[in-house]
Amino acid sequence: MVKILLVEDNEMNRDMLSRRLRRNGYEVVIAIDGQQGVEMAAAESPDLILMDMSLPVIDGWEAARRVRENEATRRIPVIALTAHAMAGDREKAIEAGCDDYDTKPVEITRLLGKITALIESGA
Repeated sequence: MVKILLVEDNEMNRDMLSRRLRRNGYEVVIAIDGQQGVEMAAAESPDLILMDMSLPVIDGWEAARRVRENEATRRIPVIALTAHAMAGDREKAIEAGCDDYDTKPVEITRLLGKITALIESGA
């Protein structure tokens, strides 16, 4: 079973996304801030990380950089989830180490397509 680490501080978003991912056959582990996300990426070895970018403790941009800097986690695909939908935000997420980018509110079919594409590509 594919394991996804969901790093999300908003309880409503966390609950909605985790339920929908589980319904689609994914195992979901959850972190509620950027620091915990970095630590759980190393401890849980997920197949993919969904990273909110506006997080407490350390933000998603820094958490993505730290995931990429760690030899044990650097190959885990990361999808940035953010309400930031301005020109250049996608490039900023990629520059921070994310493999893809999706905007909130999440459109689950689109997000599942991105998850599948990254898992199948072995990114």
